[in-house]
Amino acid sequence: MSRILIIDDEKSIRKTLREILEYEKFKVDEACDGAEGLALIKKEKYDVVLCDIKMPKMDGIEVLEKIMDYSADSPVIMISGHGNIETAVEAVKKGAFDFIAKPPDLNRLLVTIRNAMDKSTLVAETKVLKKKISKTFDIVGESGVILQVKEMIDKVAPTDARVLITGENGTGKELVARWLHEKSNRAAAQLVEVNCAAIPSELIESELFGHEKGAFTSAVAQRKGKFEQAEGGTIFLDEIGDMSLSAQAKVLRALQENKIARVGGDKEIKVNVRVIAATNKDLQKEIAAGHFREDLYHRLSVILIHVPSLNDRKEDIPLLVHHFLDEICKEQNIPVKNFTKEAIKELQKISWTGNIRELRNVIERLIILCDKTISDKDVIIYAKPAKK
Repeated sequence: MSRILIIDDEKSIRKTLREILEYEKFKVDEACDGAEGLALIKKEKYDVVLCDIKMPKMDGIEVLEKIMDYSADSPVIMISGHGNIETAVEAVKKGAFDFIAKPPDLNRLLVTIRNAMDKSTLVAETKVLKKKISKTFDIVGESGVILQVKEMIDKVAPTDARVLITGENGTGKELVARWLHEKSNRAAAQLVEVNCAAIPSELIESELFGHEKGAFTSAVAQRKGKFEQAEGGTIFLDEIGDMSLSAQAKVLRALQENKIARVGGDKEIKVNVRVIAATNKDLQKEIAAGHFREDLYHRLSVILIHVPSLNDRKEDIPLLVHHFLDEICKEQNIPVKNFTKEAIKELQKISWTGNIRELRNVIERLIILCDKTISDKDVIIYAKPAKK
């Protein structure tokens, strides 16, 4: 049952509103002044607050300001018999959901309350989703090397500096890229991810820069590329070490001039994107072998962030195990299991060539195949790779 608080110094108004709202199956609390109302808000969670403006001791605008400090999630509807446009505007500017004149029109009051509750529900759902997303993409670990990575992200994210992220497969380079975007001034715009290794070399230019209609046989319509899609945001070029030399030349030009041209087109298009790249290859060796452009390397590597392998941060394995344990049990709808201390020590003995990705797969395997308590014997049986 939804809960509503009425703050009004007029007993007759409180009684009328209570009768209306209780008839509509709302649970109603009353307060005869602002101080009493604020005391109730500190104790209880209300879906909607109805607050009079003209009250002794503390007027409604002051009450509204304090409610915004205490419980900004509870929408406040201001009501007054002395209202005017200026008062209504001031109330809304200070955070009120709406303003209703006394005596309130019954239909309008109920519609406004339901709209306020819908907004409150959406805000709550959004917060839950954001928490889920941030937990999913969290960088878990307290080791010295991972704290250095987190510190680097915090320093670099607010800038527009290009970043080159290096590290083995499965270390979480994409998580670093995501957090660089989420903590940047571009977070409201898109993060567009491109896996350069997954796109055939003959299609990579079209994928990045788009194409005009008729540019090649299958180009039946004009198409925007990833650079245009990321306008105002961030483009993440994952596995850039696998990009063809011809595509590298065009990326270099885009970085130098902040302009691109679609495949089959002559028109230059200005782009405003931040470029983050990642690779598991040693680009210095690739440059020496003639597989990667040195000038592009220097354009990309304004900031270098190296993500350590799991073998270099084994002290983080207990935290990672419990993080994946909660995550996987929820995903699989399995009752939460637990690892013994000996099981975690056994996991720390393994050489993790697949890094975090491999560890997560092993944790999922153990959760599915083992009993409620996962022991070191289970780890020996199911986690270690088979001997050749």
